[in-house]
Amino acid sequence: MISFQRQQKSSRQHHVEHLAKSLTDTYAALLCHQSLILAINSSYTVHFVSKLEKQMSHGIWYWALYKNTISLFEDTLLILVSKDLYKLQILKEMTIWMSKDNSYLQERVLVIICKVLRFASRKVRDYTSIDAPCLGVLAAELSLLYSHTDLSIVQQASLAVYYLLCTAKRQLAQQTSNKQKATMQYSCGNSCALASDSEFQPGILKQDKTKLAQSIGQNLLPSLLTDFVLYLLTKLSTSDQQTTTKAASILKLTLKYHAQKVTRVSQMVDTIYKQLNENPSYFIKDVLLEVVTLLTQTSPKSVVFQLLEYPVPADKAVMLMWQAVGTKPQAASQVLKVILLVLKDKPCEVEDNLQEEKCFILDTSNMMPLAASQALCLLLPINSYKKTVAQFFAELFMALMFQLLYISQLRVQPKNRLLYARDALRILLNCSGLQQVDMSLSERFCWSHIYQGYYYHDGVNLIARTLCDYDFPQFPETLYYLHKILVQGPRRSEEHFIIVTFFIRILDKFCTDPLPELFLVFFRKWISDSNPEISKLSLQKISHMAPVVNKTENVYSLLTSILDAFASKDDTVVIQALITLRRLVENLDKVTYSSLCTKIASSYFRLMDHHYGTIRSLAIRHFAELLRDMSQEASTLKNMLGGFAPLILCLEDKDTRVVSACKYTLTICDSQLEWPISNLLKDESYNFELVVIHVCNYLIVSHESCVTYLICDALKFLGNIQVHLRRAAVILLGYLAQLGGHLLYKDEIAVMAEAVERMFQEDDPEIHNLAEITHNLLKKIANRSRSATIKHAIQRFFKFSYSKELKLLYNWKSTTEKDLKEIVDQETFQLPQDPPPSDF
Repeated sequence: MISFQRQQKSSRQHHVEHLAKSLTDTYAALLCHQSLILAINSSYTVHFVSKLEKQMSHGIWYWALYKNTISLFEDTLLILVSKDLYKLQILKEMTIWMSKDNSYLQERVLVIICKVLRFASRKVRDYTSIDAPCLGVLAAELSLLYSHTDLSIVQQASLAVYYLLCTAKRQLAQQTSNKQKATMQYSCGNSCALASDSEFQPGILKQDKTKLAQSIGQNLLPSLLTDFVLYLLTKLSTSDQQTTTKAASILKLTLKYHAQKVTRVSQMVDTIYKQLNENPSYFIKDVLLEVVTLLTQTSPKSVVFQLLEYPVPADKAVMLMWQAVGTKPQAASQVLKVILLVLKDKPCEVEDNLQEEKCFILDTSNMMPLAASQALCLLLPINSYKKTVAQFFAELFMALMFQLLYISQLRVQPKNRLLYARDALRILLNCSGLQQVDMSLSERFCWSHIYQGYYYHDGVNLIARTLCDYDFPQFPETLYYLHKILVQGPRRSEEHFIIVTFFIRILDKFCTDPLPELFLVFFRKWISDSNPEISKLSLQKISHMAPVVNKTENVYSLLTSILDAFASKDDTVVIQALITLRRLVENLDKVTYSSLCTKIASSYFRLMDHHYGTIRSLAIRHFAELLRDMSQEASTLKNMLGGFAPLILCLEDKDTRVVSACKYTLTICDSQLEWPISNLLKDESYNFELVVIHVCNYLIVSHESCVTYLICDALKFLGNIQVHLRRAAVILLGYLAQLGGHLLYKDEIAVMAEAVERMFQEDDPEIHNLAEITHNLLKKIANRSRSATIKHAIQRFFKFSYSKELKLLYNWKSTTEKDLKEIVDQETFQLPQDPPPSDF
């Protein structure tokens, strides 16, 4: 039985050995076919080789199989690499397999890697183009072996890195020669300077990890160095604490010296973000955040933009990364510049179709401005940023004001608004020594309402005034920045309002008049701004210049711009323009004033037909002051007589303020022009027809050329919204025709008749009756013979006493007339004794 068992065992062993020999021959034959090696997973080959090593103790045939396989594999790799350096990719797969299981780590495998890399480093000397994209990852895996407990493995790893760097050096030299060296050094920094072979000898690299990191950073191309760094980053999340520690050490050293050379920084930041969300240990967390700090120092733009891409509100990982960004003051300027760039944009909203009622939500595709505002809440209080924040105070302040504006314009519910901009603005004030400003605004409930659209404009004015009230020390740089962005060109209308508001408030507080022409150009332009608030602010500031108006350059242009504002569609702008103009002309030198007097008067006349009673009354009163100012300028006064029609008609205005202003103005005219109408206007119960007769008679005799202008203005009032003024216009046209008909051409009379005839269609019966009387009068004048007209003109020319009793044409009781006695139903008029105009 024992003999039988031995024979059976021997037979099985013989069978296995025969089978193993057959497998060895078959595998050796496969290794001779390079195409098959490339078709299968080459790392599996290494796995198979390592398994053979474990079985060598079972018999000598295992050793033979292992030795033959290794030799064949090595020879095949050398052949492949000799034809194409891209096949070094197989070495990378070998190292990755070895890192997954320590049982695969064999000195013999590392020897093969060294031989292949040495062969490649020699081969590249003859290459004009080197394609070896795996060098970065391969260098990372080999560098992790430097802390291995087996010194023979460390020795082989240092040799492998040496040969790898020789190849990388040659590759870098080729690329540098293909481009201008200066451009390469600009993009990569001093790290692109090629290191000599002696700087990364195996002995040096094995003893000094700093030298290892420096050599790798100097000789790898930027793309390969990026692969190196990214691969080490992924190693930080492995479960092997020893591997993690080694990767962290090499990673920090490499970035310390060569962070400016790496690319794909956004990808690195995203990798760190994902690892932080995996709740790593404190050690790994510190390493990851330190990497963020190092990347920020050299690539702040890429880091900041990537951090702003993450959802709002920021999670814990993003908050930690922002804190890491703010660690080094050297990058503060660049970081804030990127944030300011993002703050120029505005968050968007989209309609929420899932809700039954129509509502809006913030659009997640453009949350970066909100993320930037939240980032400032973290960065502004950091001590290392204090100096830089002071330098960027104006830019940050205005950018946050704009963001508050955008938030106030959103149609989302107030509870859904993310008010990081408001919080950041308050932090900015507090860390800039303006705590009292913040407290004052809080006491006035500014911060609790500023984000609401209806309050925003008032809030802007309040913030601007409060800053000036507390004499904020940053006003010079703020004023300079505001001027800078004003010069740069047009902005959004809402932003422009904010800029102008702060600009004017600061000028009012800290700058004395007269304003430099550089600033005055802005104010002249803003008078006609489409935003009425800006127009009013500009006019208010200009009105403060009244004491020094004569020192202002181009004062004529300034006053003309104010007159143009009379045509504004906004009533408050027109009122402010009237007030500003009056303040300026009160102090204006007489020469300039006289040259503008006629233009100013005609502007007042146009406003006497304005729809707003306050504007009508102001225009009339200011015209009265103009007459008083020009009391010594007889020729100037005569040039204004043609516009008196609105002044006469406004006596019939429904607004008592307008009527009172008319009486006041006509009384001044009486004293200045010596026409006898003061007595007619003393009582409230005056006769409008008598006033019209006196004024028209005087104007026609003393200034015949003004008749046409009077008629044109009267015709305009036929379309006035007030029925009383339309009635008065019909009456005025009648007396102008009666008293000045001899001065009119038939065509002019026809035009008047056609306009009056259209008044027959009025619903008001009084207007219809008045229009008939005037129309009949015009027909008689049109049919008057030429001789009668000449006779009438001669009578007026020689100033005959006109004692003929003239009956009132209309016998119409005006709106201001109360109990006019009917005994005054006709009046006798005498022509003024002044000579007629010479151009008659």
